[in-house]
Amino acid sequence: MTPQQAELTVAVTGTRDVAPAQAGGADRLLLSARPTEGHWSPEPALVSAVTRETDLPVWVVLRRDELPFHRLALLGQTYLELGARGVVLGFLDRDLEVDVESTAELAADLGVPWWFRGVDETLEPHRAWRRLRSLPHLDGVPTAGSTRGLEHGIDDVLARLDADIAVSDLLVAFGGLTPEVVPWLARAGCRRYAIGSAARAGASWLRGHVDVDRVRTWRMLLDDAVDRAIGVPL
Repeated sequence: MTPQQAELTVAVTGTRDVAPAQAGGADRLLLSARPTEGHWSPEPALVSAVTRETDLPVWVVLRRDELPFHRLALLGQTYLELGARGVVLGFLDRDLEVDVESTAELAADLGVPWWFRGVDETLEPHRAWRRLRSLPHLDGVPTAGSTRGLEHGIDDVLARLDADIAVSDLLVAFGGLTPEVVPWLARAGCRRYAIGSAARAGASWLRGHVDVDRVRTWRMLLDDAVDRAIGVPL
């Protein structure tokens, strides 16, 4: 993938999601448990099973509030030993600011590319973005511009891309992504997208597994939108 191509990440929750996501054109798989509750860490056995099913990079959510920091780091190392190539992590402090110290320490301990989760939950997203960009190995920041999804946050996402085009290297549009907002995002410079329930039958986490036709439709939609946007002045 070049910077002028769309990158598609598909969220998966089990081995049955892997083949349709890959066949549909996913560039990366994002593995988590309990997606309807905000995405949590899966069991190591599931990580092992999913990574054995694909040659795509599998990134795993690292989030277990009941674990002390050192055990969370050990869990992350276990994921990597089982074949994960990246993780999704992040800490906020009591003031809903990015906990830079804890996040940077865990990222440095793991030493692999990672995404920061939770930027939409911060009180000052602009300050959060500024702090995040200095952290080691940061590869992406999933955002919908609002905790209520892109339907409500699209203007904030577009404004952020417009204010700083370098943000497009990190920004991953994720959370209530719809076909209607994709052309706007692509014209603003967004090249990275992730889909969760939108990749599944009935667009629901509860109605089935990842559907190859839905993933393929998103693949074509994103590629077309980015191709059209390349010639549009940003």
